[in-house]
Amino acid sequence: MEEEILKALESIRPFLQADNGDVELVEVTEEGIVKVRLTGDCENCPMSVLTLRAGIERALMKQVAGIKRIESVN
Repeated sequence: MEEEILKALESIRPFLQADNGDVELVEVTEEGIVKVRLTGDCENCPMSVLTLRAGIERALMKQVAGIKRIESVN
């Protein structure tokens, strides 16, 4: 599952990088929780929750089966 998640993150990364941000995979739990870290300008952006839920979570859950939710960690 981790390889699929990394591939999915690569597909969204250009959109984040266009705004001087990025995302990195931190952990995938056995329960299907994907932990990511927003970096660059995304780290402190007031829209980061929207980016996480509407962008990253939606894309990952659409492309990778078995994901329950996405969490942002510092």
